[in-house]
Amino acid sequence: MIRSIIQDMRSRSHRVVQDLSSMEEDSAASELIADDGLRQSCWAQMPQELLREVLIRIEASEAAWPPRKSVVACAGVCRSWRHITKEIVKTPELSAKLTFPISVKQPGPREHLLQCFIRRNRSTQTYYLYLSLSNTLSEDGKFLLAARKCRRPTCTDYIISLHADDMSKGSNTYVGKLRSNFLGTKFTIYDGQPPHARAKITKSRSTRLVNLKQVAPKVPTGNYPVAHISYELNVLGSRGPRRMNCVMDSLPASAIEPGGVAPTQTEFSLSNADMFPTFPFFRSRSNRVDNSLSGPLADQKDGVLVLKNKAPRWHEQLQCWCLNFHGRVTIASVKNFQLVASPENGPAGPEHDKIILQFGKVGKDLFTMDYRYPISAFQAFAICLSSFDTKIACE
Repeated sequence: MIRSIIQDMRSRSHRVVQDLSSMEEDSAASELIADDGLRQSCWAQMPQELLREVLIRIEASEAAWPPRKSVVACAGVCRSWRHITKEIVKTPELSAKLTFPISVKQPGPREHLLQCFIRRNRSTQTYYLYLSLSNTLSEDGKFLLAARKCRRPTCTDYIISLHADDMSKGSNTYVGKLRSNFLGTKFTIYDGQPPHARAKITKSRSTRLVNLKQVAPKVPTGNYPVAHISYELNVLGSRGPRRMNCVMDSLPASAIEPGGVAPTQTEFSLSNADMFPTFPFFRSRSNRVDNSLSGPLADQKDGVLVLKNKAPRWHEQLQCWCLNFHGRVTIASVKNFQLVASPENGPAGPEHDKIILQFGKVGKDLFTMDYRYPISAFQAFAICLSSFDTKIACE
């Protein structure tokens, strides 16, 4: 029975996508088609108790990708399926699973590192983040995010997108960006939507244009700084390890402690929701910050989280600086790093020894990226992108 339900949902989903693509310019008509498709679903009238039991079994049985796309399909059947699926599917913090696109903006699991990898395309200056589906990196993973490097006269931008082929800031797939200074020693991570309830937007040319109504209202208008990364001068040149410092402006320092809470985005803003016409799970009639966030940073009084790179040790026999990546990194590179929490306001505890993000080289254009709570895949990806940038003053 469950298999027949899933097959029917996928076929319905495909038909709705075809109808919507032919009426892309008429948002009202697209909304009407989607609603009609949901009302006509033969599964919409299933008793709530039976429905919940079915969805729980689907969520439990389809634990990994690609079968997990069945869980996503369940969220697109009708409104009742959407609400129950939202209750059943837990955030990555609790489930260690990335199910919906919003998962890349939510903190990773608390208990262990979530394994991902990055592929670099030198010719197009693009970077692709994948979720690892197995222990071997020779296989393709689950695509999560993409970034494109844009050189400017005084800085460099990395535009981060949910779409592998659409990496423009004017797109609905825009997630955020990483911007560096001219020397490549200081970086700022910008989120396309507010990371917590009282986040302040940074004015830019694109936001001014939107305010003046010179561009389409669907263009994301957010430039919310969520982190600042700095690389210190390396007196040993390219022979020595880099020194990184990451100030996570959107995360409280208490987030790494037992019971600590980090702000969690629960839905995309209304402009981003248009990317998922087949899955109304992502739609919301309200665009208020309060409804899309939890755990506001404004209530924290202990400062923000600061990450620093774990100091490597010098290996006499190998004559190089070494870190223990537990087999996840195989090629020595100045780009390799491990980040831990810095005890800024007191003595170091056991929580300051846990690796929050590690990044390293395993091939010519292949790198591993493993992260955990309290940072998200988006934040981890942006931090790793800063390691790719040329650092004139540090090397």
